[in-house]
Amino acid sequence: MRISKAAVFTILVLGMIPLGGCGDKEQKAETQKAEKTMTYDLSAGSNQKYLAENSAKDGVKTLPSGLQYRIIKSGAGSSPTSGMDMVTVTYKGWLIDGTVFDQTGPGQTAKFPAGRLIPGWVEALRMMKEGDEWELTIPSNLAYGSQGAGDVIPPDQTLVFQMALLKVDHQTPPQ
Repeated sequence: MRISKAAVFTILVLGMIPLGGCGDKEQKAETQKAEKTMTYDLSAGSNQKYLAENSAKDGVKTLPSGLQYRIIKSGAGSSPTSGMDMVTVTYKGWLIDGTVFDQTGPGQTAKFPAGRLIPGWVEALRMMKEGDEWELTIPSNLAYGSQGAGDVIPPDQTLVFQMALLKVDHQTPPQ
């Protein structure tokens, strides 16, 4: 059986079309992955760079304090009105190098007094409503500052949290 040059050419070209498409998709996926996983170390310069680059992202708002937030999902429930209010949340916290330092377990929640947390959380919770899910980027001065937090969070670190406010239990101040 003899195959003509035209037939071989057609087979090669048709055979490469799907591969060409896959290569483009793979290349595009790799580019998107690289853009999402820009690496940062934990140096002061890298923390500043992270804050600057994050503030330029779509949907990120920066408050005068330096707290940055992006609304992932909007709720319509109650907001904490006092530091004594108990808030029920789910969260995941990580350093700018991607190291996760704390999170609620799957199907679990955490309950805290709204005013007895790091300043970045306190400020964000005052603005959040039940049902909100936000990504918080907290500069070190609104987190653990120069002390850090034990062996888990080094000094002077920007912290990133994905947090959902599930419930607010309003507390009556003692008379």
